[in-house]
Amino acid sequence: MHVPFCASTCDFCAFYQTTPTREGVVGYLDNVGRELALITWRKAVDTVFWGGGTPGLLAPDDLRRLGETVRTACGGVPAEWSVELAPASVTEARLAVLKELGVTRVSLGVQSFSPDLLDALGRQHTREQVYRAYERVREAGFASVNLDLMFALPGQAAAAWTEDLSEAVRLQPDHISTYCLTFEEDTKLWVKLSKGQVKLDVEHEAKLYERTWDALAEAGYAQYEVSNFARPGHVCAHNLNTWRMHEWVGIGPSAAGQHDGRRGANPADLDKWGEQLRRGLRMTEDTTALTPALLAEDALVFGLRLNEGVDLGAVRTRFTGVAGWDELEQALERMREQGLVELDDTASTVCLTRAGRLLADAVGAELMGVLE
Repeated sequence: MHVPFCASTCDFCAFYQTTPTREGVVGYLDNVGRELALITWRKAVDTVFWGGGTPGLLAPDDLRRLGETVRTACGGVPAEWSVELAPASVTEARLAVLKELGVTRVSLGVQSFSPDLLDALGRQHTREQVYRAYERVREAGFASVNLDLMFALPGQAAAAWTEDLSEAVRLQPDHISTYCLTFEEDTKLWVKLSKGQVKLDVEHEAKLYERTWDALAEAGYAQYEVSNFARPGHVCAHNLNTWRMHEWVGIGPSAAGQHDGRRGANPADLDKWGEQLRRGLRMTEDTTALTPALLAEDALVFGLRLNEGVDLGAVRTRFTGVAGWDELEQALERMREQGLVELDDTASTVCLTRAGRLLADAVGAELMGVLE
C-alpha cells in the first residue's frame, strides 16, 4: 500500500566490510530484530532496500532469517524489495533464498567492466564475475535488475566510459545507475588526491555526464533522476520515496532514517550500535527535529534532482506555516534567467534544465536557507 506524501520505507545499511564471524552474524541478526521491535509502525511499509552489497556475505540460511524478520516487521512482502549485491557474492543458493522471500529487485555493483579500473578502485570482483553474476540473477527471474556504474575514475578516458555504457546496454538491464566518482576522506583515493597524484577535472566530468544522458536515452533508458535511468515500469520506488521527502526507517549500523518527527543515524560501530539497542536506543547521531521548513526545503532541493521537477503548490500545501516563499520565487527566477531551471506558465512547477542538472548540487546549495 502506498500512502501519498507519507509512504514508509525500510532501509538496511551495510554492516560488514569483511567476511563476518559466526558470532558476529548471529549478533547482527539478533540486533536487527531488536531494532525493528523499537519502531512504531504508523503506516504500511511499501518498499525495502538492503544496501551496501554486504547482504551477499550472509549464508543462505542467515539471509532467510533476516528476510523473514523483515517480512514480519513490515506486515508482509513489500511491493518493491531491492537488494544490492557485489558480483563476487552472487550464488545460485543466495539468489534462490532472495526469490523465495519475495525480493523483486537486484542491484549489482558493477562499477566498471575494465579490469584495470576495477583494480584501481580496489574492487573485489573481476569482469568475468560480473557476467556470471548477471546471468545468474537473470536466470533467477527477478522482476527488475539494476547495474551500478561509476565514471570520472582516475585514468578513465571518455572512450573507456563509452565502452562501459555500451557494455551495460548490451546486457539489457532494466535500470542503470551512473555515479561520478567522489573522493571521501580517509580513503586511498583521497590520499592520492591530497598528494596531487590524481586531479579533479570538472569539464571532463560534465562531458561524461552529458555523454551518459545521450547514450542511455538513445538506448531506451529514460532519465528520471540525475544519476538514474530506467526502462518503462522499472523506476526505483524506494529512491522516489526518499527524493520526495517521504518517511524511511534506517536499520543497522550507519543507517540513516527520517521517521516519527526526526531525522538521524545509527552509529557506524557495530558494537556501539548493538549496545545502544540493548538499552532501547536507536538513531542517536546527527539527530534533527523535522520542521515544516526543513522538510519543504529538502523536498525542493532533492525533488529538483528528478526530471519531473517539483510541484511548488503541492509542497506549499503539504508543509504549512513556512515563510520565505516570495524569496524562493525570486531565487528561482534568477536561476531561470541563468538557464538553470524551467518554470511552467503558472510558475507552479520547476525543473532543472540540462545545464541545471550539471550543476544540481550548486543549485540545491543556493536554495538552502531560503525557507524558514
